[in-house]
Amino acid sequence: MEKKAFFTANTIERKSRRMLESICALGLSHANIKYNSKKAALLVLDMQKYFFSIESHAFIPSAPAIISNVQSLIEAFTAQKQPIYFSRHSNNHETAGMMAVWWKELLEINSDMSSLIDEIDSTKGTIIHKERYDAFWETSLDKLLQQDHIEQVVICGVMTHLCCETTARSAFVQDYEVFFTVDGTATYSERLHMAALITLAHGFARPVLCQELLPA
Repeated sequence: MEKKAFFTANTIERKSRRMLESICALGLSHANIKYNSKKAALLVLDMQKYFFSIESHAFIPSAPAIISNVQSLIEAFTAQKQPIYFSRHSNNHETAGMMAVWWKELLEINSDMSSLIDEIDSTKGTIIHKERYDAFWETSLDKLLQQDHIEQVVICGVMTHLCCETTARSAFVQDYEVFFTVDGTATYSERLHMAALITLAHGFARPVLCQELLPA
């Protein structure tokens, strides 16, 4: 699959705004779903070296451009004392299931590439170890969100069309209101990114810009 940096540090603000405008033009904005920071948790998905290191075959060219926006969200949720959950994906031959068939390669927990990137301060929240695309699948995430009386989740991280989209769908069917960041997620190509955003906007999540979720 061809990989291309559709987001860069210089273009992400302008381009993500255009993406959101095009989704809204389709009548998929769901503006009636209002964001309430006091009821929200931040899900930071798979910000791992495996996807952010240029030496990795799984490197996402647009991923470095979202780091600043993700950091801003982490700072905002920390300041407001709202929960933050960082997912860290890893698996082995016993736990990978169909992922081992689909991708062949496994990202094992003892691999340095499975570590979260240095720019992300995971001490600001709780790390959730997951073995599939869905951050809710056989993890404690739903239980922890319920304990915190959370009704909304904000999703950022990688990849837009795999772990981020799957987790957004899972959150929706468990009755959370989902806010999916256009400029806080990234994947291999603009086509995959936009396809996920349009599908989610139609039936699962409200697409937003990170700036919309920050205190005025």
